[in-house]
Amino acid sequence: MTSRRGFLTAAGGAVASAFPLPAAIPLLPVEARPGPPAAVGGHAGHAAMGGENGATFRSGAAVDHVGNGFDPRTLLRDFDYGTTSVQADGRTVREWEVTAQDRDIEVAPGVRYPAWTFNGRIPGPTLRCTQGDLLRVRFVNRSEHPHTMHFHGIHASDMDGVPLLGRGIISPGEEFTYTFDAEPFGIHLYHCHVGPLAEHIARGMYGTFIVDPPGGRPPADEMVMVQHGYNTTFDGQGNQLYAVNGIPFVYMNDPVRVRRGELVRIYLVNILEYDPINSFHLHGNFFDYYPTGTRLEPSEFTDTVMQAQGQRGICEVTFRAPGRFMFHAHKTEFADLGWMGFFDVVDALAR
Repeated sequence: MTSRRGFLTAAGGAVASAFPLPAAIPLLPVEARPGPPAAVGGHAGHAAMGGENGATFRSGAAVDHVGNGFDPRTLLRDFDYGTTSVQADGRTVREWEVTAQDRDIEVAPGVRYPAWTFNGRIPGPTLRCTQGDLLRVRFVNRSEHPHTMHFHGIHASDMDGVPLLGRGIISPGEEFTYTFDAEPFGIHLYHCHVGPLAEHIARGMYGTFIVDPPGGRPPADEMVMVQHGYNTTFDGQGNQLYAVNGIPFVYMNDPVRVRRGELVRIYLVNILEYDPINSFHLHGNFFDYYPTGTRLEPSEFTDTVMQAQGQRGICEVTFRAPGRFMFHAHKTEFADLGWMGFFDVVDALAR
């Protein structure tokens, strides 16, 4: 069995300088299946895979965001409030159309992954509303596989998006509209709930679902970070790449710019499959943490939080000094394999 460390990668000059690697590390193309590992640069852990057909990941290489159809740098601050209308009683109604699609995603330079997606992106769109809104999510299955949308939150059982309840499984070519009230306020998620569940989640079928409290939260520079991974060998034993918002190392190559002295609010979600926990660590600063975002008072002031799969929370930080501050999983293996980035804190920022 090929170890996940056999898939060790680095992207861009910043990563290469922080984590020196051989000039070229063979990666496993999605069509290949794991074989006996071969040493690279004398390190048994850095296994060569895929033989002559293997793609290579060289320092400075980058994935094709345009070809993928989404850019993690845009997804970071992309909130979808849907199409809105107001009922006679003054209640806001929000409607979305979400489509299941099969598409190949370049998850590392030269490495394509056969993903199952919501709206052609990983993660799916960040649906956002306010507590008390009436929500209608029209789900259209244009995938070759059966899927559902299961929302974390409070709703009727026939809207749960699981087999054997309500509409149940949505087969290829079918559609269904999930209708429910937005409650409770907080940061939630949605994902496919068709078996084998681990594969449907690992292939990319998940997204963030934010319900704002009545009156909202204090103004802030808001962003979403969805933690996940890619099991490129499809053995169900572990991930070969780890990422936030779709692509490993993307925020190392292009740091997240924020203003010094401005409140930064991070909606943090863990939907990592095949590993029991994930974590978020911020260098040089502490943040207030609100588990699930269902309370308006933080539970702790810290620089590191851990989340099991499906757990989520809000991190609020105000950077006191300019400079670059790293953030990453506080699990060396996850960071080495893609889950790391930088905040670039500046005194003035034009967006």
